[in-house]
Amino acid sequence: MWTNYVPPATNSKAIHDQNFTGKVIEVASGDCIVVADDSLPFGDPSAERRVNLSSIRCPKMGNPRRDEKPAPYAREAKEFLRNCLIGRQVQVSMEYSRKVSVADGPAAAAGATDLRVMDFGSVFLFNPAKDGDVTRSAAGNQQARANIAELLVARGFANVIRHRDFEERSNYYDALLAAESRAIAGKKGMHSAKDPPVVHITDLLTASAKKAKDFLPFLQRNRRMTAVVEYVLSGHRFKLYIPKETCSIAFSFSGVRCPGRDEQYSDEAIALMRQKIMQRDVEIEVETVDRTGTFLGTLWEARTNVAVALLEAGLAKLQTSFGTDRIPDSHLLVQAEQSAKMKKLKIWENYVEGEEVFNGSSVERCQKEELKVVVTEVLGGGQFYVQSVADQKMASIQKQLASINLQEAPVLGAFNPKKGDIVLAQFSADNSWNRAMIVNAPRGVVESSDDKFEVFYIDYGNQEAVTFNQLRPIDPSLLSAPGVAQLCSLAYVKVPTVEEDYGQEAAFWLSEHLLSGPKEFRAISEERDTSGGKVKGQGTGTIFKVTLIDPEADVSINATMLQDGLARLEKRRRWESKDRQLGMDELEKFQTGARDKRLGMWEYGDIESDDEESAPPLRKAAGKH
Repeated sequence: MWTNYVPPATNSKAIHDQNFTGKVIEVASGDCIVVADDSLPFGDPSAERRVNLSSIRCPKMGNPRRDEKPAPYAREAKEFLRNCLIGRQVQVSMEYSRKVSVADGPAAAAGATDLRVMDFGSVFLFNPAKDGDVTRSAAGNQQARANIAELLVARGFANVIRHRDFEERSNYYDALLAAESRAIAGKKGMHSAKDPPVVHITDLLTASAKKAKDFLPFLQRNRRMTAVVEYVLSGHRFKLYIPKETCSIAFSFSGVRCPGRDEQYSDEAIALMRQKIMQRDVEIEVETVDRTGTFLGTLWEARTNVAVALLEAGLAKLQTSFGTDRIPDSHLLVQAEQSAKMKKLKIWENYVEGEEVFNGSSVERCQKEELKVVVTEVLGGGQFYVQSVADQKMASIQKQLASINLQEAPVLGAFNPKKGDIVLAQFSADNSWNRAMIVNAPRGVVESSDDKFEVFYIDYGNQEAVTFNQLRPIDPSLLSAPGVAQLCSLAYVKVPTVEEDYGQEAAFWLSEHLLSGPKEFRAISEERDTSGGKVKGQGTGTIFKVTLIDPEADVSINATMLQDGLARLEKRRRWESKDRQLGMDELEKFQTGARDKRLGMWEYGDIESDDEESAPPLRKAAGKH
């Protein structure tokens, strides 16, 4: 009688051989959890597996973006699951998957074809607290374990789905139906005649910064408070719910910062915090609130300062130029950071004693030193090369070069310079011979005396293309001294590159003022950026950030460029040294004057954000008109 039987179409499919154990790190809703699979390494994106509980449905949590409030008992179901599972080991038995529509409301009703696959399974908690709703292992294991779906249904926090005959379902479906019958008979949860009490929560994340500041005294007076970590926004910033004050806040570690979003190690910092404190009960002590409405303070989980774990793992750094006296456990934070530095972990992998890391680049605060310098080359973006007037190495090198006979041309095949080699090259402007590094060379053996080589003059900073006839092997006696030219940029200011608006004007202005004759300047070193490494080429290597002062005008080039609207101030860091604060405060008045007068790049009003990643808008032609 079943010869021509065709099974009805279904959107569910059985899952076989996908059982695993892991730690619960998030409860998304009353019937959905996220489990970190023990078989996969920490930090692996696929280690976090989302599991929907088979054959049950809890009240919906709603959508705050659409002003949808949680249904009755939705919060209670989620909180029950959080208290039972967060941070505990569970066994997951995957049972079926189902395709569901991504769209909600009218779009879904109209037959939207955008589908996603949801995986369903049964979750078991071993050695649960004493409870009547306990099942036995089907494999004969006599160890007690609780079916979480069964516990939810027995307390009236979920309903059992009535599947059609051909649909996949939980392997423990009969036990779920029996638990539901007991809950209905006992009038528990959603089966009772009354709704749960409504809790009005003040959400300070979406409120204005002023409202957050008004709330600060209420949080400060309590000293240590209990809170729940609702969400990990970044490695050092979280959304917390404070039951005593019935409010949700944005909270950040005081004086501790992780890499920002899309930066190296950002995802690892977030993964570590999800493993350690996501939806855990924690203690906090609020110190202050910043201008964005984020509260700053210290957070403890199980009496352990959580920021210590980040610092020990090399996933954060201290920013305490303002001092550590007001931070609890500051000595532990310093010790944790020092340990990561010594082991060169994560963000400290290129750490050198005395250096500081900002967004992946190494910036060292220099001991302030004033030198008399001569500018030898100007590059785009406000970079330039200088020679120290007091350095006698240049005179010694020139004396050695004058004593060498360089008239004879090199023999093809006998002299074959490669990229990176130091040679002597004849500068086309005055036919003088100078030390140079080969930046680019023809492939293979040199075949013609007219072959072109790109060279970088290591004592002057300029670069040009020369022929093979304009090269000579260098005497070993000239190799011992490093390049005299030092790459510099103007401290605390950002000069547009030549491709950007007013970049060509800025480069022309710098060339005109810095290269007009053998003029000496006073250079005060402020910072040193070593992120370019030790290998030098034009525009690479260590950069000294200096305040460059013209003795004739007795004003810095930094201030003059700001005053003419050809540069702008760098973005201020959240935690700055006092020297940097004073330097930028002094320069800010020059930028304000240019902005008020609509000079240079301020011609059409405020440019884009002064963020380091942003730049003035590009335009096709240089100049004002």
